[in-house]
Amino acid sequence: MTTKKLWWGFILVTVISFSVLLYYGYEIYRQAPPIPEQVVSADGNVLFTGQDIKDGQNIWQSLGGHQLGTIWGHGAYQAPDWSADWLHKEAVFMLDEMAMNSENVNYNQLNEEQQASLKVRLQKDLRTNSFNTDTQTLTVSNLRAKAIASNSQFYGGLFTNDPALEGLRDAYSIPINSLKDPERVRLLNAFFFWTSWTCVTNRPGQDITYTNNWPHEDLVANKPTSSLIIWTGFSVIILIAGIGIMGWYYAKRREEEDEEAPKEIVLKNDIQTPSQKATLKYFWIVSALLLVQIIMGVITVHYSVEGQAFYGFQLADYLPYSVSRTWHIQIAIFWIATSWLATGLYYAPAISGVEPKYQRLGVNFLFIALLIIVVGSLAGQWMGVMQKLGLVENFWFGHQGYEYVDLGRFWQIFLLVGLFLWLALMGRAILPALKKRSSNKHLLIMFLISTIAIASFYGAGLMWGRQTNLAIAEYWRWWVIHLWVEGFFEVFAAVITAFLFVRMGVVKATTATIAVLFTTVVFLGGGILGTFHHLYFTGTPTAVMALGATFSALEVVPLVLMGFEAFDNLKISKSAVWIKSYKWPIYFFIAVAFWNLVGAGIFGFLINPPIALYYMQGLNTTAVHGHTAMFGVYGMLGIGLMLFVLRDMNKEVIWNEKWIKISFWSLNIGLITMVLISVLPIGIAQTIASIEKGLWYARSAEFLQQPYLVTFKWLRAIGDTIFAVGVVALVWFIFGLKGGWSIKK
Repeated sequence: MTTKKLWWGFILVTVISFSVLLYYGYEIYRQAPPIPEQVVSADGNVLFTGQDIKDGQNIWQSLGGHQLGTIWGHGAYQAPDWSADWLHKEAVFMLDEMAMNSENVNYNQLNEEQQASLKVRLQKDLRTNSFNTDTQTLTVSNLRAKAIASNSQFYGGLFTNDPALEGLRDAYSIPINSLKDPERVRLLNAFFFWTSWTCVTNRPGQDITYTNNWPHEDLVANKPTSSLIIWTGFSVIILIAGIGIMGWYYAKRREEEDEEAPKEIVLKNDIQTPSQKATLKYFWIVSALLLVQIIMGVITVHYSVEGQAFYGFQLADYLPYSVSRTWHIQIAIFWIATSWLATGLYYAPAISGVEPKYQRLGVNFLFIALLIIVVGSLAGQWMGVMQKLGLVENFWFGHQGYEYVDLGRFWQIFLLVGLFLWLALMGRAILPALKKRSSNKHLLIMFLISTIAIASFYGAGLMWGRQTNLAIAEYWRWWVIHLWVEGFFEVFAAVITAFLFVRMGVVKATTATIAVLFTTVVFLGGGILGTFHHLYFTGTPTAVMALGATFSALEVVPLVLMGFEAFDNLKISKSAVWIKSYKWPIYFFIAVAFWNLVGAGIFGFLINPPIALYYMQGLNTTAVHGHTAMFGVYGMLGIGLMLFVLRDMNKEVIWNEKWIKISFWSLNIGLITMVLISVLPIGIAQTIASIEKGLWYARSAEFLQQPYLVTFKWLRAIGDTIFAVGVVALVWFIFGLKGGWSIKK
């Protein structure tokens, strides 16, 4: 396949995919669940206003939002899914009231015929769309109004100080008096009601809800739709066909002549420029942040067994679950991104052989800016959750409540500016190389495109406002998570890895260029529209499910053949004596290939098909994919790139590999142990419960506090401990390169 054809393929895939993505984004705007101006009971009482619902969304965000329970299946796993939990409680209350009025007993004391009759009445009440588009008024029955009042009282007690709910607060890791203002409690209830209403009310003229009948709830006839089942089958067919085509491509590629590594070190006489030397401190910060992130992870997972305490100490009074989980995720993004950005800054002057004027100053300035963003955003998130900020101040400087983009809007803008500064530093260093005739030119163009995309696509996080409809905010949020983190960072990683091997002389530039272009076309061909698989049940049209199911299956196709990449990297690590000094950086690249197959591929497809995600969304099966893909792929790659740079910074010394060896094996063994003996078994148990009784039950304290599940939670300590040893060993090794204990005398 020629380079020219691959470039045309890249352009066509990008243009067509983004055109479809934007078109259906417009459809999401047009068909998003409406926020009524008033919610009134049949007898005319105003229960909530539209502003109450919007303000309630901001209250939820200030509590940590996605970091405390889930909404529409997205968020944390400790507390319930509030939309599913509200819906179930509302349905049970109404059935009991109807049973008491007709037979003077509770619903569960009726016979099957009587229960069936009441369920039909309930479903007619809840599923009928009573939203008047002319008056923008939602009218609910008087019985439902009573259920809303009952739920409001329950959640009010939960988020304040009802003594009867102390045990439940502990199980959900919700600190007492999380909300101190009764008005904030009322507003939060308005938002919870609206999210639940979207889950049970049919779209106008259709027999499916705004969330495509999610969550599973037998009482209100929320069951998988026919389109959901059809597109699941189609996604499997697409996967099998794609694997066949990719298998043929790899087999054909195998026929090409292997390249031999040069016998002598190619990079021996490299001279470090001032800006390259200035990147060293980035990696010290990467190491420190990684250590803090793991500490936050240990605290967060411990809350699942002790509620709000850490081995008896009431830590949640100072560091609530929603803060520790926020920091655990946010710091992961910070250190991984910092490692990748620093790698780019280090190799940019090496690519062109030119050190632009004031490049070192720019690198140092960006470093200070990143430190301010990290410290400022984390402090703001703590203040937001501790209810020390108003709603507007919380949006700008506190906690936005959206998982992976939790930092306040001010810090988002600050980070976007920092990314464009990074782009400027990268561009001015790379452009001189583009002006030369070189076999690397196509690779350099792709390198520049990926850096532009990284800087630009984070801007999608600015596309929602403080009170944007949640369905629309979710659409743009996944632009950041899926396209920025999983998309163009992946392209950047492929390019920088190829460049490293070209620079070492173990791969020809033309071979690397074709491989990178082909990989990018295949990855973006599934990855751009694969964004939709996150949006099946977030108030989107059915077409989103069809596109998401199809293209998310294509995302998996290149990942199932990652064994070839791992084997190629292993061959490179053994291809010449001098390359053995790069053994551990390359081994981390091998780990990336392994976790791409297992974490992103196998565990990703475990939850991606619509029928699977219908029952699994918001369960620990999602955490299985999240941990193995986020750390297994992006974390391992961040470490591998960091080690490559540190190795290049001083090629003359011999590393003392003891600690890096311990780190590599501990990280990988710890991660797989954590998943297989704890997170995955809990997720499977929850899936069974979700299928049999509903999501509300699979996420309930009643289910998750069963002794055998608590045992599985404690078993996670084994994998976590092994993993933590790996992190400590890595940090010890990194600082030992400066301190001397990681270098052989």
